[in-house]
Amino acid sequence: MAKYLSLTALLLASSLVHAGQPADEGFTYPLQDLTFAPGTDTFVAASDSAMDVYDPLERWNRGVYQFNYHVDQWVLLPAVRGYKYVTPEPARSGVTNFFNNLGDVLNLGNSMLQLKGERSMRITARLMFNTVFGLGGFFDPATAMGLPRETEDFGQTLGHYGVPGGAFLVLPFFGPSNVRDTTGLVVDYSAALDINFLNVADASSDNPEITVLRVVDTRYNVPFEYGQMNTPFEYSRVRYLYTQIRKLQIED
Repeated sequence: MAKYLSLTALLLASSLVHAGQPADEGFTYPLQDLTFAPGTDTFVAASDSAMDVYDPLERWNRGVYQFNYHVDQWVLLPAVRGYKYVTPEPARSGVTNFFNNLGDVLNLGNSMLQLKGERSMRITARLMFNTVFGLGGFFDPATAMGLPRETEDFGQTLGHYGVPGGAFLVLPFFGPSNVRDTTGLVVDYSAALDINFLNVADASSDNPEITVLRVVDTRYNVPFEYGQMNTPFEYSRVRYLYTQIRKLQIED
């Protein structure tokens, strides 16, 4: 536990340092070097206001956003490129299917907590088919049988029962979140450890390479790349899109 606390303290300190400095990437002070043609500044201000999200820790969040950018550029993306180079596509699909199958346990639990009967039955059937006939989840026959993956998490469960999102947060490594969804993340993580489906949680503690593979696989399946929006307002747009997507997921 002390190791994780020390790492957290180091990340927090790093983020504060970044938050107090102008960022070359335009994440911290996106408007400081920006000029507008006559008459366009009002439009930009109105557009920015339309994407307004409750973000009292914005200075801190922008620092963490920049920190995540550097981690992504220097660590995660090179790891993904190496992973793609040495691992054939069928094997990569198998790894993704396996970790998705583990996640379906939490999807089922949260679906049941939200009293979504039909969805819970579909997730149960999917979990059984993929675990038994998909060799522990390395294959995904359920999707071919008309049972696509349906995701639920404890943040959605809290939102389903009316818990507001609260302040927007950017978490080190994890990215956009809010107070409610961060709470949900902790609960889901703790539940996964307690359930220990297919003994993966215990195996991961003894074999950290499993956790590393899961992190690389997660990044491999996320199409977003920092800077791809080609705008100094990337942070604001990501914040707005995350908030709206979560609303849609909770309403689903």
